Amino acid sequence: MIRIVIAEDQGMLLGAMKSLLNMEDDMEVVGIAKNGEEAVELVDELKPDICIMDIEMPMKTGLDAAESLQEKSDCKIIILTTFARPGYFERARKAGVRGYLLKDSPIEELVNSIRVIMDGRRIYAPELVDFVYEDDSENPLTERESQVLELVAEGKTTKEIAAELFLSAGTVRNYISTILDKLGVGNRIEAISRFKEKGWNK
Repeated sequence: MIRIVIAEDQGMLLGAMKSLLNMEDDMEVVGIAKNGEEAVELVDELKPDICIMDIEMPMKTGLDAAESLQEKSDCKIIILTTFARPGYFERARKAGVRGYLLKDSPIEELVNSIRVIMDGRRIYAPELVDFVYEDDSENPLTERESQVLELVAEGKTTKEIAAELFLSAGTVRNYISTILDKLGVGNRIEAISRFKEKGWNK
């Protein structure tokens, strides 16, 4: 019997998925979680074979949960999401996720993927594989520019960044201006969002 934990913050989808998977002769949903933190706790406690996780969840995202489980659990993670974003997919692959499927896939596809993953293979939605080939862009920022942007993302002011990196405030402003140009965005918020979406912050 394949033992499964599902983590999904949309109650209706969670219930439907649980019912449909429990109808399979070789599958049993042993636990359900409404956020990433609960998912990690349930996987630790129940030691399931498979954990199906959404990405956008409160407390801890599915990707954060997958990363924290990577070192300490043999549970195979399947990400099931509406987001076909290359940055998310890249993070999922680095976290050792075995499957990455889109929520509009038919339930049969999920069921089949679970069995294939239990056989030791990986399953990624074709749309995502296409994305990776189309969007194989490298991080255009230098190490120092990335460092500056990460400090901006932490909410630090120009003055605080300058003090931390032993730079002048003017130099930090120049770095930020260069970062916005390289990322093709209009402000710091968009820069942080693009940087994270691409998975360059990892």
